[in-house]
Amino acid sequence: MTHLPADVGLDGPSEGFEEILTTEALDLVARLHREFAPWRRELLAQRDERQAALDAGELPDFRSDTVSVREDNWQVAAAPTDLNDRRVEITGPVDRKMMINALNSGARVFMADLEDATSPTWHNILQGQINLRDAARRTIRLLDRDRGRVYELDDRTATLVVRPRGWHLPEKHVTVDGEPVSASLFDFGLYMAHSAREALERGSGPYFYLPKLEGHLEARLWNDVFTFAQDALAIPRGTIRATVLIETILAAFEMDEILFELRDHMAGLNAGRWDYIFSVIKKFAGRADMLLPDRSQVTMTVPFMRAYAELLVKTCHRRGAHAIGGMAAFIPSRRDPAVNERAFEKVGEDKRREAEQGYDGTWVAHPDLVPLAEQAFASAFGDAPNQKSNLRADLQVDAADLLDLDCGGSVTQGGVRLNIDVALQYLNAWFSGNGAAAIYNLMEDAATAEISRAQLWQWIRHGARLGDGQTVDAEMYRSLRDKEFNRLTQAGSQRYPEAAEILDQLVLAKTFEPFLTLPAYARL
Repeated sequence: MTHLPADVGLDGPSEGFEEILTTEALDLVARLHREFAPWRRELLAQRDERQAALDAGELPDFRSDTVSVREDNWQVAAAPTDLNDRRVEITGPVDRKMMINALNSGARVFMADLEDATSPTWHNILQGQINLRDAARRTIRLLDRDRGRVYELDDRTATLVVRPRGWHLPEKHVTVDGEPVSASLFDFGLYMAHSAREALERGSGPYFYLPKLEGHLEARLWNDVFTFAQDALAIPRGTIRATVLIETILAAFEMDEILFELRDHMAGLNAGRWDYIFSVIKKFAGRADMLLPDRSQVTMTVPFMRAYAELLVKTCHRRGAHAIGGMAAFIPSRRDPAVNERAFEKVGEDKRREAEQGYDGTWVAHPDLVPLAEQAFASAFGDAPNQKSNLRADLQVDAADLLDLDCGGSVTQGGVRLNIDVALQYLNAWFSGNGAAAIYNLMEDAATAEISRAQLWQWIRHGARLGDGQTVDAEMYRSLRDKEFNRLTQAGSQRYPEAAEILDQLVLAKTFEPFLTLPAYARL
């Protein structure tokens, strides 16, 4: 039984997890909570205020009070050696076998995801922390008795980077002074307590991906958290390095400012494309004039996505930071070579486009995609570690470009049905404890489900018209949802009843729920 620090409570079982729920680790979490919880609550309240302004018709713009940050010449700290060549990064959940395979994949970086790719059951989070600790020590190992195989690390592995959960999420199983702790601070604090010094001693460091930021003040909060934790653990300031996912439309207007706030701990920015699309839908959900077409038609070449992607490269390179491209989520088929051939062609085209735009690296979801991405970036900058010298001086992106949602597509019944189908499948997997679900040869995480349910809500709210004149309404949704539910449950219900109930709650609500993971987590 873990000896708990004063006024720290555990509402989840600790048996079997005493090695990770140590007094020292929980003490660091408690100290972080007491220091930063009020600021976090204030920033989350500011999100609500900003959303109210957008609902009232305001449009985002570059800030007038940070002009000097955008115009002055300054640089972020130089990249550490093991984060200087990031041409291919693989991502995945904190499952033990998947972590070993990802670290051995040949990618330069592995992002272990406690957020969108992990269903945040108490067991998953704590076992994930054990796996992260063992990976940092290079002792991670798995005996698969069914296959008679041992999974262990190769001599050369990817650099480990951890994505904690976002500022909006709580960890309901741990309380400090009677209040649930921030999931961000819990994930960060446990990893720092167990693995920061170990990573340093092995020539690396505690590296993080920061999700869902909506502006530079949220980056400032992370920077102060980093400084506090480094001081608490008596490790040098600047040891922690962070890559920020630019996956909200509001953060896209503050990229310079986010880099500036984290400049001593900065490693780069990433174009989190799927959550970015979700953010655009969410922030403008109340506007009938800002509807997006079927999500399959919202590609990286439509105006607002291209502008965002190119501005990210230009901003990063001006400041000496890495620019990391978006996810290739394809999972190769073992049964259909033709599917693989078509998909590999599309993935290669996507990665060549990113390399040509000036990106220093990219994301893939499966080890088989690593060579494709490697080839695309090697063609762009060869043996050099990156192409940060490509300043993209040819680019000029303004607010209108970031808000140009004219995708030239349409809403179709097939798109409505696919959104229902994928949302149900993902939520079923999530409630079953799997946050990275293989759906139609794609590795889907929470971002895809967010896009799906957000589009359904917005199309119903504004009565989107299909090509045949039909209106998307609640009746159409219920009819198609029943058909998809019945089809998917033929092989057994699993957790589909809960998935359908949550999807109905989200899609048919009068007001837009900011994150599906909040009501879903309350029931997990």
